[in-house]
Formats: sequence, C-alpha cells, structure tokens
Amino acid sequence: MYTPPAFREDDPATLRRIMRDARLSTLITATEEGLVATPLPFLLAETEGELGTLYGHVAKANPQWKLPTAHDALVVFSGPDAYVTPSWYAAKREHGKVVPTWNYEAVHAYGPVEFFEDEERLRDVVTRLTEFYEKPRERPWAVTDAPEAFVGAQLRGIVGVRVPIVRLQGKRKMSQNRPEADRIGVAAGLAESDHAGERAVAAMIPTGTVRST
Repeated sequence: MYTPPAFREDDPATLRRIMRDARLSTLITATEEGLVATPLPFLLAETEGELGTLYGHVAKANPQWKLPTAHDALVVFSGPDAYVTPSWYAAKREHGKVVPTWNYEAVHAYGPVEFFEDEERLRDVVTRLTEFYEKPRERPWAVTDAPEAFVGAQLRGIVGVRVPIVRLQGKRKMSQNRPEADRIGVAAGLAESDHAGERAVAAMIPTGTVRST
C-alpha cells in the first residue's frame, strides 16, 4: 500500500482500532492459480503474538483454503471513506488550483495463513466472533441458543482461518496535507452528508491549527 509520510499511520492502538471497526475485511492469498480473495469478518486476538493474530472462517466449499499459497496472506481492513469535492476548499476561491480526492483509512495485515478443520477450534472461533458482534445488542444471541446437532452440522460446513500478523501497514488520509481552511471546509461539507460513513470521516478530519506534512 502506498503510504506517503503525511498519511502513514504507525500507532499500534490506532491500527487495532481500524481493524476492529472495519467489520468486513478481505482475505487475499497468492496461489499457483493466481490471486484469490474472500470477504469475511476477522477477530483480532491482540495479545497473541507481537502484532496480534487474526481468526475467521470460510465455507468448506470455498476453494481458497485448498490452494497452496506462495507467500504470506494479506488481509485488507477498510474504514470509513468519502469523496472530497474541491468545492469545499478555500483554495478553490483563492486560486482554483485544486482537484477532487478521496479520504479514507485502511490497514493491511500480512502473515502466513493456516486453514483448519478441527471442530473444537472452529467452535471457539465461531463463538468468539459471535460474542464480539452480538455484544452491543440488548439481547445478544449465543451459539448455544441453537440446537447442538444443528451447530455441529454447521461447523462441518466451514474451515477455520488463522493469520498470525508479521507486518502491518496503516494509512489515514484525512486531508492532513491541506491548509487548515481547506480542512475546515471539507469537514463541514461532509458533516452535512446523508451518508453515515461520510459524516464519520468528517469527525476524523483534523481542524485545529496543526498541519501534518
């Protein structure tokens, strides 16, 4: 991932936050048949390994898990993003030398991928994933709410995924390279959007006097 200095993000807490908030990520593996990608949610085990370990699962019918990999897997986590129109820049009114861009945050996690079929490990992954995403609900659903025989049958239809992270790349492009007046304009413009993701980006734009370079 191309990460200019103004947008590079190395803070471990911020990287973990982006990964947790991304919800749906993409697992990419390089195989003899070419690149293979699967969208899926991952659970980040932050204390397992120096950079953490990712857990998820894919359908057993998905051929990705059967294809030998030539390199480390890549898991892409994308946060809120938004189109930025030059119309919001104060610079447009001053000299007009501005162009559209896109604001976003993302993390790329690299590591060797392990696929497993052990039922006990699968049950643990499914249970932890469910607890993580059900926790905010007033009445969380639990794996144990379903009949045991049904859960067992479902587990036989999936394959677990484990990716111990060996390298992380983070990027937060939130208009840090623009003058303060431009950043204020972008934040104000996005804050009026009907799109929740664009309003989220508005809140991430630094509008103080400090300008990253």
